[in-house]
Amino acid sequence: MKVVLAGTGSGVGKTTISTGIMKVLSKKYKVQPFKIGPDYIDPTYHTLATGNTSRNLDSFFMDEGQIRTSFNRGMEKTKADMGIIEGVRGLYEGISPIGDVGNSASIAKAIDSPIILIMNARSLVKSAAAVVLGFKHLDPELNIQGVILNKVKGKRHYLKAKESIEKLTDTKVIGGIPRDESLTVEERHLGLVPALEQEKIATNIDKWAHVVEEYIDLDALIEIMKSSSKSYGEKTELWKIANKNPLKIGVAVDEVFNFYYKENLESLEDNRAKIILFSPLKDEEIPDVDALYIGGGYPEVFKKELSANETMLKSIKQFSKDNNPIYGECGGMVYLSKAIDGQKMVNNLPHDSYMTEKVQGLSYVIAKSLEDNLISKKDEVFRGHEFHYTKIDTRYQQPNFAFDILRGKGIANNKDGIVLKNTLANFIHIHACSCPNFAYNFTKNVTEKS
Repeated sequence: MKVVLAGTGSGVGKTTISTGIMKVLSKKYKVQPFKIGPDYIDPTYHTLATGNTSRNLDSFFMDEGQIRTSFNRGMEKTKADMGIIEGVRGLYEGISPIGDVGNSASIAKAIDSPIILIMNARSLVKSAAAVVLGFKHLDPELNIQGVILNKVKGKRHYLKAKESIEKLTDTKVIGGIPRDESLTVEERHLGLVPALEQEKIATNIDKWAHVVEEYIDLDALIEIMKSSSKSYGEKTELWKIANKNPLKIGVAVDEVFNFYYKENLESLEDNRAKIILFSPLKDEEIPDVDALYIGGGYPEVFKKELSANETMLKSIKQFSKDNNPIYGECGGMVYLSKAIDGQKMVNNLPHDSYMTEKVQGLSYVIAKSLEDNLISKKDEVFRGHEFHYTKIDTRYQQPNFAFDILRGKGIANNKDGIVLKNTLANFIHIHACSCPNFAYNFTKNVTEKS
C-alpha cells in the first residue's frame, strides 16, 4: 500500500497533515515515510511520528529505476505495511516549467502510486472543482484519487466544496481540516525547525494526529492506498559497492549537525564502513575513527556553543594535522573554517565564514570533478543541491577547488569543494544515488590512506 500526498501549491499544510496521517496510521500499521525533493527537515517530523527513518525520493537525483529501488529498499528495511510519501510544493512544480524532473508527479509515476491532493480551500467552493479538474487533466497518466481540503471555514463550507469537487470532477473528498493557526510549525531561515531540536514537537504531532483523526476519513484513505499497484517497472542499482576493507567513519550528529540522507550513511555501510556517531556540540573529542563526515546543519545558530567546546575543536584540528580524511558538507564546511561571524571554529580551512541576510545558494547542482578527491574521480559528473545563507571568504587565500559547478553557484566563481591535504569541504549536499561512486571512493581512499 502506498500514496503520494501532494499539494496544489506551497503553504497548503502538507507537512502537518502528512505527519498527522503518519502518526495516526502508525497506531495500527507499520508506516514507512518518504519525502519528495531535497529536504532534510520535513523527514525529521515523519521519523518522529512513525518511529521509522523517513527517506527522500527525487527524480533529479535518481533515475526511475533508482526511485523504485529506493522506495522498495525503504519498505523492506522496516517491513512496512504502507508507504506514505509527502510531496514537494505543488504536484507539478519541478526544475522545468513543462517537464517533470524534480517534482512529485515524477515520483508518483515511477512507483505507480495513487495521489491525494491537499488544497488550501480558503474562500473556494466551485473554484475548488476547477483546480482539481486542472490537476487531473494536465497529465491524465497520473492517478489522482482523492482530495483533502485544508483551512475550511466550517461544516457548511466543507460540504459545499465537497459536493462541488465530487460532482464536477468525479474525485472523492476524504476530509476537510478547519482553519486553525496553531496547526503550523515554527520556521527558520532554512525551512521548518528540525524535530530533533524542538522539545514540544512530539506534543504538536499528537495534536496534528488528533485533528487528522477527527476530520479525515482514514478508511477511505486506506482504500485508496490498497488500490496501488504492487509491480511497477524495472529497478536499478543505487550505488557502487566494491570496497573490501573495513573502516570506521565518525559522523557528526546532534542538534547542530543533522542534515544527512539516510542513503548516504547506508551507502558507506554497504562499503564496509562502521558509522560511529559523535557530537561536536557536547562531546569532548572525536571517537577513535579512520575518517570524519561532518554534514550540514545550523552551526551559525550554535556558533557560541561550538566555539566554547575547545577540546573538540582541538581534537578535530589534530585529526586533520595527522592528515586523516575529513569530509564536510555546507554547515560542516562552515564548522571547519577559521571562524563564523568572529566565533572561532576548527580552523582546518584558512578561510572565515559569515552569515548573510539573503540566501546565497538555493538550487539543484550539477558538478564536475576537476581532480581526483576524497569522494570522486577527475571528470566525474554528479548531482546535488545547495541551500545556505553563509559565505566563505576566499579573497585572501585562493583555495584549490575540486569541482566545477555546471549548474548552481558553489563557493565562488562557479567552483566548489575546497581541498586541503586530506580534507574536502563543499556547499554541495550530495545524495548517494546522485553520486553513485561517493561511498566507494570515500571508503577506498580512507582504507588506502590507512
